[in-house]
Amino acid sequence: MSQYPMTARGAQMLRDELNELKTKTRPRIIESIAEAREHGDLKENAEYHAAREQQSFCEGRIQDIEGKLSNAQIIDVTKMENTGKVIFGTTVTILNVDTDEETTYRIVGDDEADIKNNLISVNSPIARGLIGKELDDMVTIQTPAGKVEVEIIEVEYI
Repeated sequence: MSQYPMTARGAQMLRDELNELKTKTRPRIIESIAEAREHGDLKENAEYHAAREQQSFCEGRIQDIEGKLSNAQIIDVTKMENTGKVIFGTTVTILNVDTDEETTYRIVGDDEADIKNNLISVNSPIARGLIGKELDDMVTIQTPAGKVEVEIIEVEYI
């Protein structure tokens, strides 16, 4: 089994979702199935089939989360010394050399990634281009839109 890198925050988010699925969603779905069974003929009972589909999705998500958590490699950069090197979990501020636009990203696991909140996956082109580099390095990143040259202007271990 492969390890899933994730931040402490990401692991907690998955644990919270797992708890929600097991304690609230699963019992609600079981109740829906029982109620739909009471309506009679299951072959033509749309409510029953919809509830069974929800149950299948819920159980699959529970298994997925449990598998990820059991193989999680939780990395907490707040407990590490800031060497100025970009690693998983760091918050990096880059300056686009062409446009003088500053952007701050936090490099996180796949499940935590949310570009709207500047949380980028460790497997994204930007993160792959930044990891291993250091403060004040000039980096050329291959993005879907083409090559972009950036300068690392801040690396935070927060």
